Amino acid sequence: MELPPFAEAVARICARDRRYAPEAFLFLHDGLMRTLKQIQEKEKKSRQISGAELAEGLRAHALAQFGPLAMTVLGRWGVRTTRDFGEIVFALLGAGLLGKTEEDRIEDFDDRYDFDAAFRAPFRPKPRRPSSPRPRPLAAQKQTGP
Repeated sequence: MELPPFAEAVARICARDRRYAPEAFLFLHDGLMRTLKQIQEKEKKSRQISGAELAEGLRAHALAQFGPLAMTVLGRWGVRTTRDFGEIVFALLGAGLLGKTEEDRIEDFDDRYDFDAAFRAPFRPKPRRPSSPRPRPLAAQKQTGP
């Protein structure tokens, strides 16, 4: 069975650099395509996206794909910060699988958001509002008569 070029290139990247699982590259590619499509539909034109836009798109993609397990799944693949997304992007750039502009920098992915806040906080229970004392039913109130 012959591997498609993308999967083959990812296998070569992962053989040289074991920081990230192959699934992380496939996830990033899917998230990139989803983010590009959403931006193109919104703006009605095709353009390159920034590292910040991709990081946000990958956050939304991870939540849509994995829900409350997003941080766990990404962590299993070696992805623990938005900088890791940048490392994967630049590995794909180095393999010739993505296009790069002069403005693209790996630092564009640094500290875009905190993974705990992005992936766990949306699923934490909301604090309960303090309830006001309930009025007692009339039958339970003391009757004072003449």
